[in-house]
Amino acid sequence: MHIEGRKRVVIERLNPEIDGGRFPVKRVVGEKVVVMADVFADGHDAIWANILFRGQKEENWREVPMRFVENDRWQGEFIVEEMGIYFYTAEGGIDCFTTWQNDIKKKYEANQDIKIDILSGIQHIENMSKLATGDDHSKLLEFLRLFGNGENSEKAISVALSRELIDLMNKYQDRRFVTRYGMDLTVVVDRPRALFSAWYERFPRSYSPEADKHGTFKDCENVLPEIAKMGFDVFYLPPIHPIGKTNRKGKNNLSVTAQGDVGSPWAIGSAEGGHKSFHPQLGTPEDFERLVRKAKECGIEIAMDIAFQCSPDHPYVSEHPEWFKWRPDGSVQHAENPPKKYEDVLPLNFETKRWQQLWEELKSIVVFWIEKGVRIFRVDNPHTKPFAFWEWLIKEIKGTYPEVIFLSEAFTRPKIMYYLAKLGFTQSYTYFTWRNTKREFVEYITEITRTETREYFRPNFWPNTPDILPEHLQYGGRTAFMIRLVLAATLSSNYGIFGPAFELCVNEAIPGKEEYLNSEKYALKNWDWDRQGNIKDFIARVNRIRNENPALQSTLNVRFYDVDNDFLLFYGKATEDFSNIMLMVVNLDPYHLQSGWVNVPISALGIDKDHPYMVHDLLTDDKYVWHGERNYVELRPNTFPAHIFKVRKRLKRETDFDYFM
Repeated sequence: MHIEGRKRVVIERLNPEIDGGRFPVKRVVGEKVVVMADVFADGHDAIWANILFRGQKEENWREVPMRFVENDRWQGEFIVEEMGIYFYTAEGGIDCFTTWQNDIKKKYEANQDIKIDILSGIQHIENMSKLATGDDHSKLLEFLRLFGNGENSEKAISVALSRELIDLMNKYQDRRFVTRYGMDLTVVVDRPRALFSAWYERFPRSYSPEADKHGTFKDCENVLPEIAKMGFDVFYLPPIHPIGKTNRKGKNNLSVTAQGDVGSPWAIGSAEGGHKSFHPQLGTPEDFERLVRKAKECGIEIAMDIAFQCSPDHPYVSEHPEWFKWRPDGSVQHAENPPKKYEDVLPLNFETKRWQQLWEELKSIVVFWIEKGVRIFRVDNPHTKPFAFWEWLIKEIKGTYPEVIFLSEAFTRPKIMYYLAKLGFTQSYTYFTWRNTKREFVEYITEITRTETREYFRPNFWPNTPDILPEHLQYGGRTAFMIRLVLAATLSSNYGIFGPAFELCVNEAIPGKEEYLNSEKYALKNWDWDRQGNIKDFIARVNRIRNENPALQSTLNVRFYDVDNDFLLFYGKATEDFSNIMLMVVNLDPYHLQSGWVNVPISALGIDKDHPYMVHDLLTDDKYVWHGERNYVELRPNTFPAHIFKVRKRLKRETDFDYFM
């Protein structure tokens, strides 16, 4: 093994580094990557450290100086400017000139003779001047002239500690014995919608204005303005493919069907086609492409469901029987999660000898819909397919289409959810749906925003789904829906709802289960979107607040603050420069008035402790003047169960006129 014994700097514990560099971290265009590392050397010499980074298409590394923090810990940062892949690492070396500066300053202050030391410094500058070009070369020669013969110690010290000289010498560091970190790490950079989005899910077959009539893509077009009015920018469609007839599920997931039962859209495939086909009652390929265009005109993207499973009638079953598991009686093994049975769905056999052919076919499904204009995919149950497959598929797709977003619908064990995110899923469903108490919210959200998980796991909070009607929505009435909406939309920068069940506050469940009674998953619905008690205007207001306040457009900046009532959750978000500060107080009790004293961390937020400041509730438009850290709040569930405050600091004009900004 070759050793360069003159490399004295050590670089350790560089982060972010996920699983020893096995997986990338995630950012969106314009975000920072903050890099930290332990950097040190033997002895007492000064050292320097840089971040090296480059985009995938760049040949040369760019450098960003790191700064000393404490205890040999150094930090630097760079901004990712375009979608795709970035690489980063760190390097460091002995800073001979700074070492000389430190020593000569100490000797001078101790009244020691520094003539020889001055000559050593002159030698340093002469060596650097040989590397410099243009104006830099001329400036270094001028500094040599200012040193003179080194006899004037006071003048020499003044020249030696010049900021301009320091900057020039840092620019031309001696790189012969530089230590570089042992590997290059990776950042996957997505477009901004990966970080900030509001999803609206609805079955397109239920969009018909006529009762018991199958909806179409054209019917969906008619309600796009209403979805946009509520402030959603992603319209997610459950599967839109032909639905199998064999073992088709009836209403409420019954195994026996009645005439006219439409089945579950997740039982994909029939004689009319499979994953690359449209349900004939929804419309034609041209109708779908028109819907994609019309949505875009409304500021909305269409998201597609990717469910890699088949009905017994799917063409794959006869064309590729080797892609399925066959039982001794000659039937194909249907999906099961005992005691649940999904007789209308057949899982694919990823252990088939022709697994490469299967993988390529599944990739072609994604490409097919990309070519139809779709760039966002919600992936059904990815934890039931091989991890290696997802890592391969996502890299293949994003290598050509870096703008594609994949949402992982994996309600499973935490380590599996996190591993899928590491493999490349852009966003992830979470346990938010089942968090209810203050302690549960604080612990869970701290876990996903204040640990290493934050580097790769982008949460997307959903209060409900077609499969899940949580107990707090079953029993908490309209107020519970408002509470969960505010929590989802302000704790996370990505969130979604299944509508119109959510905005109409539908809470009828199958007794003893967290499932909708008369679920739209198995039946056509005709909704009165404007019926009394809907919260459409409330949703629109919350989404407008999100869009108008940059602090709410990130998840990682959430901070929890103290309040002396366990039924009140108090938290805040702020932009890095504190130009936008938001404080949220949510009453977690949908039945009773709750009040308490909140503690605002005014020093951390840059608020003057000696002056009042205004908090403007953007939900009600009420304004309150607060003083100091401790302030009183009161929330009534029958009016507005939450505050979304925008902080307006007190400023002073030159005319001595006080006002709030």
